[in-house]
Amino acid sequence: MMRVPIYAHRGASAYALENSSEAFYKAIELGADGLEIDLQLTKDLVPIVTHDVDFWRLGRNRANVASMEYEDVKKIKLGTSFWRLVTGSTIQTFEEVLLFASKNQLALNVELKETFVGAPEQINLLFKKTYSHVDIHFSSFHYEVLERIKQCNPMLQTAYIGTKKTNWHELGRLTAADALHMHKRHYVQTKLDLAFKANMPLRFYGINGNEKYLVDPHPVVSGWITDFPDLVLAKQLKKES
Repeated sequence: MMRVPIYAHRGASAYALENSSEAFYKAIELGADGLEIDLQLTKDLVPIVTHDVDFWRLGRNRANVASMEYEDVKKIKLGTSFWRLVTGSTIQTFEEVLLFASKNQLALNVELKETFVGAPEQINLLFKKTYSHVDIHFSSFHYEVLERIKQCNPMLQTAYIGTKKTNWHELGRLTAADALHMHKRHYVQTKLDLAFKANMPLRFYGINGNEKYLVDPHPVVSGWITDFPDLVLAKQLKKES
């Protein structure tokens, strides 16, 4: 049986600053198969790799992403202490991370955040690309964003990030989604079986490496999204040995 791919959540974010070069390199070191990254759009429609809609949590800057030109975003230093002003990371563009992933043969799970909802038509160019040089899929909590992707390019792989309101009996209606992403609390046999019946692959996030089902997962599972790629890998290798 093939090992379920491991996606490092915002890079190996348990060990380095999320969505940073350090976190991405650490993910490789710890055996991740891919990266889970977040994309927001700047005012001039540059896709940047950051989770929040502003920069306060990591950069002590309250400016909204959508209100800033990319040239100003580049000047922000990220980190969790005063020393970020000297040694802090800078925000990366999607193109930079694409190149990194391709060079290092990493898959990409790209979550499109709230700034993509209702974005101008110019952003459709992002979805019309083939991305043939990298194993990639786009995910979002916003189903209308996935519908837009499929309208632009039906060949792009997508994933809907479900919630507790997700109707597991009607997964077939999610025609714009090629997979479903759920928090691990939904790793329940009845739900797994319903997804399998609907031919809807599942990737689970919030995985910490202690879960017993990592050793022998349900066949519908197609990915683990985790801050701890090393622990998840060790659990899987233990099964193989």
